[in-house]
Amino acid sequence: MLRSFDGVEPDVHEDAYVDPAAVVIGDVTIEKDASVWPNVTLRGDHGPIVLREGSNIQDNSVLHEGAEIGPYATVGHTAIVHNSEVGERALVGMGATVLDRTVVGEEAMVGANSLVTEDSEIEPNTLYAGNPAEKIKEVEDSPWTYAGDRYVELSREHMENSELIE
Repeated sequence: MLRSFDGVEPDVHEDAYVDPAAVVIGDVTIEKDASVWPNVTLRGDHGPIVLREGSNIQDNSVLHEGAEIGPYATVGHTAIVHNSEVGERALVGMGATVLDRTVVGEEAMVGANSLVTEDSEIEPNTLYAGNPAEKIKEVEDSPWTYAGDRYVELSREHMENSELIE
């Protein structure tokens, strides 16, 4: 569902995938090949939300107040990103929470169920995990950095092969 807020409508590229069960409100930009999956909420009422090319926001996730998701980055199932930036090909794991003014670097990973506290900086090519999240190790050439590519293909399959049944 796409909804305007205070006169501002979401801007969705024609080659992006937004599942019919997602809710996209207000100042939200969804670029080419980005995907938004079932039960996601993107609420751009108190700051813009931007999904860069090829990024994917998976089922049940919530983005609010100024979130920016970099190219081919992944926000895993049931994650929350609040007023923060996620870098190119980075991963926010399932159930993780990323709080205000955090920057997740390129190809970095936030482990599943982790809590990244306000004003944090997750270094590029690292894994942070825990509550609160701490640096676990440096990572290079992780297969997770290519999850965005897989989700571009999956979203195309859904656009071509899915239909609402009433």
